[in-house]
Amino acid sequence: MIDLKMVSPSLARDLSHLYGSFHYESSLKEDPLSFVRPFAKDRRAAEIMGVFASTVAVGNVQTIRGSLDKLLKRMNGDPRGFVEGFKADHWRDVLYPWQHRWIRADQMSFLALRLREVYSRYNGGLEEVFLEGAQQAGAEPTLQFAGGLDTLSRSLRWGSTNNAPTIYEPPPGYLKLFPSPMSANRPVCKRLTLFVRWMVRQGFPDMGLWRKVSPSILHIPLDTHVYWIAYHMGLTHRRTKTWRTVVEVTEMLRGLDAADPIRFDFALAHTGISGDCPKTRDLRVCGQCALRPDCDLWRPLSRPRTGRAGSRPRSK
Repeated sequence: MIDLKMVSPSLARDLSHLYGSFHYESSLKEDPLSFVRPFAKDRRAAEIMGVFASTVAVGNVQTIRGSLDKLLKRMNGDPRGFVEGFKADHWRDVLYPWQHRWIRADQMSFLALRLREVYSRYNGGLEEVFLEGAQQAGAEPTLQFAGGLDTLSRSLRWGSTNNAPTIYEPPPGYLKLFPSPMSANRPVCKRLTLFVRWMVRQGFPDMGLWRKVSPSILHIPLDTHVYWIAYHMGLTHRRTKTWRTVVEVTEMLRGLDAADPIRFDFALAHTGISGDCPKTRDLRVCGQCALRPDCDLWRPLSRPRTGRAGSRPRSK
């Protein structure tokens, strides 16, 4: 349940107001999800485009959108046909010279190869892969989600969940694109977590294509913007982004909505992306914000930071 010592008593009401009044259509135009929604009537095509789009979701929105547009054009606008017809010979050069920051064409070509192999093994697609790990993890939502994400991550790294050797070696840096919450350093796994949100949640703008996975087990895709806002709302006391931070923020949100704990994610992320959260006291911007009464920049004495919390994280 929500710890009232950490958050404003009005937080539940104010988050619901933000969720209900948010301009989703205009923000969706700036979101990588806008490249996935056109394939909503073909679940496999949506999964494939969703994996590519979430993998590229690094950096500012204009750069991400530009890179996805170029990537989709190299697939002739047909991500499913591209993967199903993928030729393994000379795979390193298939998408060359496409590149997005440190993510390269040979890595995306290898991802197409892995997806082709996954679909040859799982008739139920990536939902079946996720469920395989979730069902083996137990009944607790955090364990289920981490187990599903781990199995999905391994399937995209190696093309099968048992890490069976393949005749193709992944290119340098490829394996780091798909971290697991069960690895030693417990990373936040933002991109795969975002992909699963797109596939599972039925509320707009998400797709709701995976009907066998309950939205109640979803976890927050913790990017820089969501983390900063969550910290200053009192949803976490941790000063670093790790999987433990993801779990802590999610559990607090689950106290607000057990059935759909991350329904606020899109609005929170785009509040940060758009600059509507300036990350400093600025009444010209913050004056209209539904969350201003809950932000500790505006009520700094009401929730002292002690112990692990220490000083506030820097704005970036």
